[in-house]
Amino acid sequence: MSMFLRVTFFIMLLFCFTSCDKLSFSKKIEVPVLDTIVDFSSVDVFPSFKVCDNIIDKEEKEDCFRATIHQKIGEQLQKHTFTIVDSIDEVVYVNLIINAEGLFILDSTQYSDKIKKELPKLDSLLKFSVEKLPKIHPAIKRGIPVTTKYRLPIRIQLSE
Repeated sequence: MSMFLRVTFFIMLLFCFTSCDKLSFSKKIEVPVLDTIVDFSSVDVFPSFKVCDNIIDKEEKEDCFRATIHQKIGEQLQKHTFTIVDSIDEVVYVNLIINAEGLFILDSTQYSDKIKKELPKLDSLLKFSVEKLPKIHPAIKRGIPVTTKYRLPIRIQLSE
């Protein structure tokens, strides 16, 4: 009988030291690991004008977007007559925000003092040109429309 007690005691001891998760009869469900690292310097899909919608390649779509926005702002600026004293051949930087609804907002402009002197109404003309831009499809990051910011260089060439 002492052998029976020893075996029983050993089994009870073994049962006490065994963790409960080893004896669980429920199925373990694996939780997928979520990718929590987000690169905020790029988007999955660039903003798009309707003329660029059919382009699949990411770089070509961005090029189409930039070419179209330059064309549309250039068309608006060419509608105005400028009177200048000295010739101008400089680059103006236009910082645009495209919100998650696809609307353009003029954030800021950067240009030289010479352009400020020769074209004092350039800021208001650029703002007007940006307001005339059509609503577009916004950029997309992880399936969600996001706000993006673009810096567009615009070459101003005027001669006397």
